[in-house]
Amino acid sequence: MNSQFVTVGMKFPDFNKKSVVSIEKGKEFQQISNADMNGKWAVMFWWPKDFTFVCPTEIAEFNNNFSNFQDRDTLLLGASTDSEFVHAAWRREHADLRDLRFPMIADTSKSLAEELGILTGGDKVAYRATFIIDPEGIVRWVNINDLSVGRNVAEVLRVLDALQTDELCPCNWTKGEETLTQQLSKV
Repeated sequence: MNSQFVTVGMKFPDFNKKSVVSIEKGKEFQQISNADMNGKWAVMFWWPKDFTFVCPTEIAEFNNNFSNFQDRDTLLLGASTDSEFVHAAWRREHADLRDLRFPMIADTSKSLAEELGILTGGDKVAYRATFIIDPEGIVRWVNINDLSVGRNVAEVLRVLDALQTDELCPCNWTKGEETLTQQLSKV
């Protein structure tokens, strides 16, 4: 990773990237930018490379939970440094990726991944990084896994729920449980 990276409390960088939004001929690509996130909660997750082994398990699990992100009024965005053409080919070829309901951002210049500070040293591929961004564009949570370890989508949702309460949430807190703020107000 770079010595400079975007972390909690920082503004998420500006970006404007070509993305794969469909496998329907003529409707595959769309520009996605940070302007699409304005006024919304957003989760952007990164994977190292298309046509690999751990990555599709994560992408499929995020897709399986797409309605859970929608229920939280949260924009879900996936990204890697592969091109939009590689993304589209992978979606067409991999059964678990054909019906994705979120865009696959193509950071072919690696400029956004570089600015985020999530590129590996040698091959310059993205680590398995996840960012939760609030409606003002401020990063509220960052999680970065090594290349060989898939992330836990349920934990991303749990943290998103906690952040959206805007209250003090204890260890292992889950949606529906009392927050510390609620407990303190009873004292």
